[in-house]
Amino acid sequence: MRVYRNPTRSQWQAMCRRPQIDSANLESLVTEVFTQVKDKGDKTLMDYTAKFDGVKLNSVTIDPAIISQLARGVPARLQDAIDIAYINIMRFHMAQQLDVEKESVETMPGVQCWREARPIECVGLYIPGGTAPLISTILMLGVPAQLAGCKQIVFCTPPGKDGSVNPALCYAAQKVGVTTFICVGGIQAIAALALGTQSVPKVDKIFGPGNQYVTAAKQYAAKSVAIDMPAGPSELLVIADKSADPAFVAADLLSQAEHGPDSQVVFLTDSRSRISLVRNQLDEQLTGLPRKKIAQAALKNSFAIEFSSLDQCVEFANLYAPEHLILNTKNPKKFVSRVTNAGSVFLGAYSPESAGDYASGTNHTLPTAGWSRSYGGVSLDSFVKKVTFQSLTKESLGNLSSAIETLARSEGLEGHARAVSIRE
Repeated sequence: MRVYRNPTRSQWQAMCRRPQIDSANLESLVTEVFTQVKDKGDKTLMDYTAKFDGVKLNSVTIDPAIISQLARGVPARLQDAIDIAYINIMRFHMAQQLDVEKESVETMPGVQCWREARPIECVGLYIPGGTAPLISTILMLGVPAQLAGCKQIVFCTPPGKDGSVNPALCYAAQKVGVTTFICVGGIQAIAALALGTQSVPKVDKIFGPGNQYVTAAKQYAAKSVAIDMPAGPSELLVIADKSADPAFVAADLLSQAEHGPDSQVVFLTDSRSRISLVRNQLDEQLTGLPRKKIAQAALKNSFAIEFSSLDQCVEFANLYAPEHLILNTKNPKKFVSRVTNAGSVFLGAYSPESAGDYASGTNHTLPTAGWSRSYGGVSLDSFVKKVTFQSLTKESLGNLSSAIETLARSEGLEGHARAVSIRE
C-alpha cells in the first residue's frame, strides 16, 4: 500500500483513478462473445464455459429438483445465517414500499395526475462465483425482486470446477423465488440474459456485480437492455482518526482487498501514527488470511493518505466517490451531512463494511469506480418502473385547451392541437 502525505489539491484527481484495464482487448472480446451468443445460443454458452472456466456442461439450465436437493444439504448453521440475513434485508426493503406509490395530485380543478409502480416482469440476477460464490448477493438482489412482484427471476452463476452449483446459493435462491436457474457465468452469461437463448429467457433488466469482464459486458448489454448500474471490482475507503483501533481499520481494508486482485482500498487519516500502525496490522493479519495472494495484489493498487484534518479527508472521499465508506472516528455522525458521494456509509468503530455485505439489511449492490456521483445502490425502486396516469374532465380539458393548442401549434404539431379542439 502506497503512502502519501498532504498531497496538493492538484494531485487529488489523478489519485482518484481506479486500476486501469486493457479496455480495447476487453471490448473486442465482449463484442465477439455477444455476436456468438446471438448466432448460436446455448452451444456458445457451453463452449465459452469450457474455454473460460474449464468446465464442460451438458446443459446451461439446472433442474429445480436438483436445486431443492442441493438446498436440503446446506448445514443448519448456514441455513440459520441465511435466514437471519434474509429477514433483515426483507425488513429494510419492505420499508421502501412506502415510497413506491404516490398520491394523486390535482394540478388544476378536474385534472388528476398520479404515479403507480409496476414490477419489471423479467429480471436477470448475476451472482458472481469462481473463487468466492457470493451467497449474500442472491439475497441482496432477490429480496427486492420478490417484494416488487417480478414474474420471472432468472438466476445466473458460474459453475464450480466440477460443474456443480454451491448448495447455499440454491437455498438462498429458493427463498427469494427464483424461477429459472442458469449455470453460466462471465461475459457469456450477461450476453445470454441480454439476448436470450434456447434456454435462457431474454430479460428486461440485468442486475449484479462482477469483475471487469462482467462490468464491460453489462455496459455493452445496456445498448439493448436495462442494467442496474456500473458495478465492477469492489472498493472501500476508510477515514479514521487517532481514536480508531488500527486492527479494526486493517481488518476492514483486507475485507475488501480479498474480493479480487483488481479491488482497491484507501485509508485516509489525520494521524501520522495511524498509518504506520495500520500498515503493521495489515502485514500481521495477512499472514493468516486464506486469500492472502489476492489481497496482496489488491493492496498494490491501494494507498493511504495523511491529511492535515478530517475535513480534508471527507473532501477527498467525496471526490473519490467510493462504493463503501467507513467513518471510524470519535464522532462520525457530525460528518454525515457532508458525505455527498458514496454507495453505502458505515458509522463508527462497530459498523464494519461486512455487516452491510451480509446481514444488517441494507443492499450491498452498489456503484463502483466513482459512479456513486450519479448512481445509488440497488433498492426496491430498481425493480419497478413508475407509470404515470392522468384523468381530465370535459370542463378541465376546456380550461387547458388554449394552452395545449398554443404550445402544439408553436411546435408545428397541428394534429396534437386538433386532438384537443375536436373535443370542444
